[in-house]
Amino acid sequence: MARVRVHEPAIRNPGRAEADAALALAHRLPRLVLEARRVSATLAHGIHGRRRAGPGESFWQFRPFHPGEPASRVDWRRSARDDRLYVREREWEAAHSVYLWIDRSASMAFSSDLAQCSKIERAVVLGLALADAFVEAGERVGLIGLLPPRASRRVVETFAEAIASDRVGIDADLPPEAPLRAQDEALLVSDFLTPISEIAPRIESLSTSGARGHLLMIADPVEETFPFAGQAVLEDLEGGGRLRVGDAAAWGEGFRTRLAEHRGALADLVRRRGWTLTLHRTDRPASEAALRVLTLVGASRSGQGLTGAA
Repeated sequence: MARVRVHEPAIRNPGRAEADAALALAHRLPRLVLEARRVSATLAHGIHGRRRAGPGESFWQFRPFHPGEPASRVDWRRSARDDRLYVREREWEAAHSVYLWIDRSASMAFSSDLAQCSKIERAVVLGLALADAFVEAGERVGLIGLLPPRASRRVVETFAEAIASDRVGIDADLPPEAPLRAQDEALLVSDFLTPISEIAPRIESLSTSGARGHLLMIADPVEETFPFAGQAVLEDLEGGGRLRVGDAAAWGEGFRTRLAEHRGALADLVRRRGWTLTLHRTDRPASEAALRVLTLVGASRSGQGLTGAA
């Protein structure tokens, strides 16, 4: 009989299990920090400017000089080529506050033989790499429930230390409440296997003020394909339950259908809020997901409204 661990074994002592999980993650963090730095180095920056006039250093466009404006704004070199006066406009740049949350609950520990790493390892690498990319682009990044936004060059190491020492959020599969402002953005990294009825209120709460958000869904390839046949025993890490399946292949068909429905509902939820959703499998390079998230962040800020999952 096949034994399929879709999540993890039952937890007999939750407090002890959480402490062990936190310690195991802390031991892996130095390697994950190096991997996050490597991924961050491959990312093309430039998400900071928002393509409208304002204070900044990047040239945007020339426009005609309007009566009543200070003469100091005139670009005399450009105006000398024509019979009109022109003003050199720079692209509007202002530091955003990006709030990061990484799911470290029990289901994130899963890793199959088809994956490059566990979901929690990939989530940490992507979260830290994107935090570093945002800081390099002039943003301020904070950890929801742990650290306020900052623009430190050591953001990767600082966040890793905060995650390693945190014992409160180790088993939370949803981010804590956070008073985000209209100009803030949330980046949530999780497998998002929590029921939509529980996810929806939290996303709606985070976006109440008009804050934008981005969901990065981490999936193991086995969760996507469920490539099992014959008898199997499914074990749930978070609930501690077991399910004996007589025909895994037939059960898998229903599982894939329910998973597709769940993701469809999640995509509809974020689309209604103007947020984005990115699906990343742990058998794929981390840089793919990181680049897509940065692309969606840039598109969201420019008003292009790309919210679909991929």
